[in-house]
Amino acid sequence: MTEWYYSDAQRQQHGPVGSEELASLHGRGLLAPDSLVWREGLPAWVPWREIMHEVVSGTASTPASLADTDAATTADPFATPAAADPFALAGPAPAPAAPSAGDDAFRPYAIAEASPYAPPQASVAGRDPGYVAGGRVVHAGLWKRFAASVIDSFVTTILSYALLIPLMLISVGSMGAMGADGDNPFAAGASVAMMLLIYPILLVVPSVYFGWMQSSSLQASLGKMAIGIKVVRGDGTRVSFWRAFLRSLFYVVFGAVTCGLGVLISGLMAALTERKQALHDMVCDTLVVDKHAFTEHPEWQREELGVVTIVILVLFGLLFVGMIAVYAIMGAMMLGMGN
Repeated sequence: MTEWYYSDAQRQQHGPVGSEELASLHGRGLLAPDSLVWREGLPAWVPWREIMHEVVSGTASTPASLADTDAATTADPFATPAAADPFALAGPAPAPAAPSAGDDAFRPYAIAEASPYAPPQASVAGRDPGYVAGGRVVHAGLWKRFAASVIDSFVTTILSYALLIPLMLISVGSMGAMGADGDNPFAAGASVAMMLLIYPILLVVPSVYFGWMQSSSLQASLGKMAIGIKVVRGDGTRVSFWRAFLRSLFYVVFGAVTCGLGVLISGLMAALTERKQALHDMVCDTLVVDKHAFTEHPEWQREELGVVTIVILVLFGLLFVGMIAVYAIMGAMMLGMGN
């Protein structure tokens, strides 16, 4: 079924809708002849009057040269005077002045015409000015997400130990000052408190990092930025700090509780689900997509892995094989010493 997008009197995008719904809007007078419409296959947005013959039987396309003729002489009941706003709907309300070619309010359509995949820009409560609804979306698969997580694991490890090492030094110094005697209750209490601080730091630091980075205008952690992907809501809008924070926290806790099995489950879901969603994505209503998805240039999205992703995967593979070789050599040496 052909999916259509159309504009209303306020120049806001609607759609996708089917051909029957579009014909119903036309029949009820809710789709003016000069309203811009688009479907896949069109090189640019076109006025409804020029393409309505594809949807409404008994009509013919109107050449663009006739668009400026006197509307009063036409048989179309929805025609508007040439001086009226081309986006104004038929009705008793006066039509606003037509926007000039340089009017910022008209700019979303100029952007859309530059790409056959990008519908008009839709404002999102002023919170996400770069967001453009609709269009083609390339979802990030398992290997792109894995390569980004390799980079981010180094970043979060450095951040975590930047807090843990000073705390450990303070704790050791405090216990030394109180005496190394095991009967000292204060030294024992300091040691227990130190151990209890390690786990919250390992959980909270990555969650704060991902929450801050992914809710920013970048919409991506450092690893995802390097790979060229980002995290968005299910509708393509920017995630909030707490949504990104809880998304990361759920992933870490679920992986820890399941002794690493949760990480494997998330990876399989990211590889097999329709929109490449892992479990924490489904719980938090998020998607991982190409950095150009839901922007003015969706045609810049890439399906291929990319150089950075391939390099990270190769380096990780070499490191993994090297670690296995080291453990194998150490095991052989221990067996030799035992004999």
